[in-house]
Amino acid sequence: MNDLTPRRPRTLAEMGKAMDAMFGPGEVAAGVASYRPRPTDVIISPYGKCGTTWLQQIFHTLRTRGDMDFDDISRVVPWIETAGVLGLDLEAPQRGEPRGFKSHLPWGAAPRGARYIVAFRDPRDAFVSLYRFMEGWFFEPGAISIEDFAEMRLKGGPEGMDYWSHLVGWWSQRDNPDVLLLSYEHMNADPEGTIRAVAAFSGIALDDDLLALTLERSSFDFMLAHKDRFDDAMMRRASEERSGLPPGSDSAKVRKGGSGSGRAELPAPIVEALDAKWAEIVTPATGFSDYAAFTAALLGR
Repeated sequence: MNDLTPRRPRTLAEMGKAMDAMFGPGEVAAGVASYRPRPTDVIISPYGKCGTTWLQQIFHTLRTRGDMDFDDISRVVPWIETAGVLGLDLEAPQRGEPRGFKSHLPWGAAPRGARYIVAFRDPRDAFVSLYRFMEGWFFEPGAISIEDFAEMRLKGGPEGMDYWSHLVGWWSQRDNPDVLLLSYEHMNADPEGTIRAVAAFSGIALDDDLLALTLERSSFDFMLAHKDRFDDAMMRRASEERSGLPPGSDSAKVRKGGSGSGRAELPAPIVEALDAKWAEIVTPATGFSDYAAFTAALLGR
């Protein structure tokens, strides 16, 4: 194998270089700057692996009464930060009203002037989901241990872009009428209630037929059967060109469904490190000792 042969990274350093190659200087900022918010726009804004794709599908199904004529859900509900990389015009007409977008930005960096749906998720589950998502795409399966991956993620990134700061920032907007806060766990427990909440918040009239259709088309079984629509196809192709990754990577986002597997799958030291991060960042800002207390308060609102 020579240096020009596409291959997946086998070390954290190689993975970091591959991910850095995805975005040129200023491309994320240019994508965000190209967006012109409207008061009726809905930006689906969870942290990564906390229900974003699921919410995109719920929202798009509601506003179009079931459109599935797309190759990538982020083509019809565009990801604001990657517009420059993917050559997407964020002001192009969309297939339904209201307009919808995806973002992983924290509250402090989110474009102002729209409406926002944010789902939170147990950090253990979100971490495991991220690891499995990157495995087979941005690193060779088995090449990077979950312990090493955790050490990298726990170091954080740009200020405000980590899981904990994202949660704290959006929680601060809990009384903002233009922000709808959900939990991934409650979405699993009450999909009908979730759909009703998203429809009402988005100003979409909901009848029994549309509710039944959205329940079907946002279900785990349906999305798994159509997982090629929910596997970041556009970003995967960009990664092959920009980062030299081989074609055919497994970037599927519909993996298992359900909640609560993170603690069982993670080694005890990683669970302890994640809990320590919560105590360091979230507890002082919110008063909640752990994620269970946080979601209990969220559901009690």
